[in-house]
Amino acid sequence: MCVAAAGFLGSDCLTVSAQGGSEREQTLFVQAPDFANAGDSIELIWLPEPLVNTCLGRTIKECARIDYCIRTTNPDSAQCRNLGIRRADLPRYPAGMQPRRMIVVTMRKLTNDHGFDRLKEFYRSAPSSSLNVLSVDARIRARIRYDDNPSFEGFTLLEVLEAPAR
Repeated sequence: MCVAAAGFLGSDCLTVSAQGGSEREQTLFVQAPDFANAGDSIELIWLPEPLVNTCLGRTIKECARIDYCIRTTNPDSAQCRNLGIRRADLPRYPAGMQPRRMIVVTMRKLTNDHGFDRLKEFYRSAPSSSLNVLSVDARIRARIRYDDNPSFEGFTLLEVLEAPAR
C-alpha cells in the first residue's frame, strides 16, 4: 500500500511491483503536441527530477535536447550546441534514478473513466501558454505503470488522480 506525500503534486510513491514493471503515483507535465494532425491529443511528460528546474519555461523539444546532452557520450554533437545553458551547468543524473531519461507519452482518444475526464477538462481550460512550455501550472498527479527493462523505458497512464482546478 502507498501513502502519497501530503499536498498536491508531491513526491512520487511506488505502489506495486510486478512482472518487471511497477505501478506508482507520479507528477506528470501536460503539454499540447507540437506535430501535424495532433487533433485532440495530449502529451504527458515525466522528467528525471534533476531536469525539472532546468526545463521549466522551455518547450518539449528544448528539454529533450538538454536531456540528450546530459546522457550522451558525445557532448560535442550538433544537438548539444546552443542549448541556452552552459554545459557545465547541466544537471547530473545519479545512478539508479527513475526515469533514466525524459519520457513523453502522447494520449489519444481518452475515455472519461479512470479520471481521464479530469485530464481532458484541465487541458481544455488551461491557458495555452502553460501548454506550450513546461510549467508548474500544467501538471497532474497520476497512477502510472512504469516499465524499465534493457530494451524499453516508458509508462502507461492508468488513472488521473488529481488535476488543477480551473
